[in-house]
Amino acid sequence: MDDVYDADDNNPSPGFPGDELVRKLAPQVLAALVRRYGHFDLAEDAVQEALLAAARQWPDEGVPDNPRAWLVTVASRRLTDRLRSEESRARREETAFAMIPTGARHAAPADAEQPAEHDDTLTLLYLCCHPALSAPSQAALTLRAVGGLTTAEIARAFLVPEATMAQRISRAKQTVKKAGARFELPPEAERGERTRVVQHVLYLVFNEGYTASSGPDLVRTDLTAEAVRLTREVRRLLPDDADTAGLLALMLLTDARRAARTGADGELVPLAEQDRSLWDREFVAEGVALVAEALGKGEVGPYQLQAAIAAVHDEAPSDAETDWPQVLGLYDLLEQVAPGPMVALNRVVAVARVHGPRAGLAVLDKLAEGALRGHHRVAAVRAHLLEEAGDGDAARTAYEEAAKLTASVPERRYLTRRADRLAAAGPPRPGGAQG
Repeated sequence: MDDVYDADDNNPSPGFPGDELVRKLAPQVLAALVRRYGHFDLAEDAVQEALLAAARQWPDEGVPDNPRAWLVTVASRRLTDRLRSEESRARREETAFAMIPTGARHAAPADAEQPAEHDDTLTLLYLCCHPALSAPSQAALTLRAVGGLTTAEIARAFLVPEATMAQRISRAKQTVKKAGARFELPPEAERGERTRVVQHVLYLVFNEGYTASSGPDLVRTDLTAEAVRLTREVRRLLPDDADTAGLLALMLLTDARRAARTGADGELVPLAEQDRSLWDREFVAEGVALVAEALGKGEVGPYQLQAAIAAVHDEAPSDAETDWPQVLGLYDLLEQVAPGPMVALNRVVAVARVHGPRAGLAVLDKLAEGALRGHHRVAAVRAHLLEEAGDGDAARTAYEEAAKLTASVPERRYLTRRADRLAAAGPPRPGGAQG
């Protein structure tokens, strides 16, 4: 989750009263319908119709006293109406009851008029990670049904066309239905493997929320908050799981910096320039305690190591006082445990802070031809290191290239400002910083 900046379809009508609320409630409403009636596909369609109804009615009538119950009731009616239209009343009653997952059947649709406030989102999360699905399909379906991301956003995260992702999600829903999945938490024997997938999906949701891949906002707090909430739920279910503790620690230690990551006009503020007095010290304290707990439970996984890196940053009084050799050592371990292009790219920054920008650039040159070829973060890191090395002209060109490649408006503004500042400064004076 750390990088050079911070070393570290569902929205029916953006801006209407209650918009943020329905985003939060949508997964809970979907979970309630699937628990009661089954029909994953039809239930999601019914929920979307309920959200559209809210978008039309709430601006004029106001948000209901119990918006979740309102949405569940409207969605339940839409679902039962659709079932009635597809088959005769007698056949509908018989067939609909048979299709509801065993153990998830409830008496009558009228029960939805006074829905219980029980939140089934965690069960829905595990259902989306059903073993009949491939890992990419598990992640995509969860991001859509539980994370609330649009199909376009998920497609960008997986670097595939939107039409391809729409087909993948549709097939995933049909696979879950054909597998006869039960709407309940998986048995102990399956829970470990399913939890690994759940953790990865929550990690993706948090990352999309903390640094939005596109759009006008740098942070989507609805996604980060939901990822933290669901991770807490998984930890409550598996209190002795070190990976879950590490993941929660990573989220808290990263999200602790959120208030300092943007300036007054929404501009991105890199870690080195952040006002650390704005960091959430309660999150930092909880995260550090979780890191210590997770690292003391045997085998160390990628979430614990990333959380440990975040803890080093969060506990440092300033950027200059950060223990960069320790950060580099932790990245070396992370590359052994969970190698990947973004891990390698983040390590470049640590190499540069320990051994100088030219050393970082030498490592970066080897990465630029691999999986990250053409990625805006490679150009951004290159620009940052070139600027540190005193090569203003090359740094300006790299900043401009990175700005063209990113789909995030705040990132583009930040990169463009850095380029403009170097252009205004003119040729570097002799004696500039060297690597």
